[in-house]
Amino acid sequence: MRLKTISKFVLGAVCGSLVTLSIYATADEQNGITPINSQQMANTIPVDDVNNFAKVYAITKNYYVESVNDTKLMKGAIDGMLNNLDPHSDYLDADDFKQLSEMTSGSFAGLGIEVSRDKGNGGVKVVAPIYGTPAYLAGVQSGDLIVKINGVPVSGLSLDEAIKRMRGKEGTKVVITVARANSLKPIDFTITRAKIAVRSVQSTMLNPDYAYIRITNFQADTSNELALALNKAYKTNPHLKGLVLDLRDDPGGLLQSAVGVSGVFLPKDSLVVYTDGRLASAKQKYYASPNDYDIDGTQQASMNSIPAIFKTLPMVVLVNQGTASASEIVSGALQDYKRARILGVKTFGKGSVQTVIPLSKDTAIKLTTALYYTPKGRSIQAEGIKPDVIIQSEYSDILDSWDVTEASLDHHIDNPNALDKNAKLESVPIIRPAKQIMTQDEIKAKADAKMKKMPKVADQSLAQVDLKNDFQLDWALNIIEGKPLPVESSTLAKSAK
Repeated sequence: MRLKTISKFVLGAVCGSLVTLSIYATADEQNGITPINSQQMANTIPVDDVNNFAKVYAITKNYYVESVNDTKLMKGAIDGMLNNLDPHSDYLDADDFKQLSEMTSGSFAGLGIEVSRDKGNGGVKVVAPIYGTPAYLAGVQSGDLIVKINGVPVSGLSLDEAIKRMRGKEGTKVVITVARANSLKPIDFTITRAKIAVRSVQSTMLNPDYAYIRITNFQADTSNELALALNKAYKTNPHLKGLVLDLRDDPGGLLQSAVGVSGVFLPKDSLVVYTDGRLASAKQKYYASPNDYDIDGTQQASMNSIPAIFKTLPMVVLVNQGTASASEIVSGALQDYKRARILGVKTFGKGSVQTVIPLSKDTAIKLTTALYYTPKGRSIQAEGIKPDVIIQSEYSDILDSWDVTEASLDHHIDNPNALDKNAKLESVPIIRPAKQIMTQDEIKAKADAKMKKMPKVADQSLAQVDLKNDFQLDWALNIIEGKPLPVESSTLAKSAK
């Protein structure tokens, strides 16, 4: 097994917690992880602490108000140990392992939302609904706080338990209750579960000279889909003047796809991203070359079919707080090489790698083992990608009030490139909508109008755009067309590294 091309994943889990994965088929020496033998365990495990744990275990088992089995107690102990490390390390039982397999295959029954735990408010936060899924069509929004699932409060559930309750058999219904900023009372959504197998690339023309590409997540076939979209745009107009790449609310996906997408716009063999951690296997580099992006033997041919114009065509990338994981890798690489201007607001900041280490044929632990870095050495973790131009949306006041980011999660890992007091300051232009604060009625009316425009049977390859009502996209087109920026600016600190 070639570790870099087969086993490494960056996965934004649909209706699951944000996670970047490195999946090992077996936890053995060839994959950089040496099995721990009994002698090593005896040398590394503190005896007094183990004895103390055994006492607590026995007391709980014998004196708890209800009878509790050993499996539940042990799973809870393991969960507690891993969950207190960071938001993404976890124990995977048989159901969890199956769920992980479904996510990596890209097809499972669910709602289609990216969520994270919000312990401060006792709920589960929506990072982003996935475009075209049941949750998206129902009107679930980034920043919504899920407080109940089928009437059961989520405050008493773990994140994984909440996810399991939202998943289920295709065609069945689930009611989620959300609290939303500026809404006086909770909102109920009755959503029918469906197979989540979303086409990851949509495209259209903003006008005859400018193409628009939206990537909703990074799947195994994303590079191939992107090649089709770009070839279609080139056929429409061989003399294109610019391209807008929209990565807003893109929760991530496969690392190989992120490398492949970056490679479409960068010179051959450019460094796209690298990882760093304690183990030698955690220190790896990924380049815009077939060895690091060709998942099933079809991506290289697709890449070769893309006209050379897209290596130099002026482009901008749209990002927001829902831009996470693999989409942050693409944004960071294009920004480092000054290949594109990044527009929007600071991204989510999911820059850690999780390794899935099997314990048995159907159980494993998911452990954070490394961090991701852009080609110039910037860590994405808990910092995100800072845009070159801040473009706030008409919902910016609402999104800012929720502040759904990696840095807001309990036990998150700090950025190793933490800014120091002497860091260089950079002035970044800000573009604000003329009207930032919308009433609840205005928000609902706008959402309803948008939903009415959605076709009953959508062509998933065709992007739905509305320059009149999408402030960020409208300005992205203005900027790539060369219109002058407003004079207002914000001073942001650059990374110290």
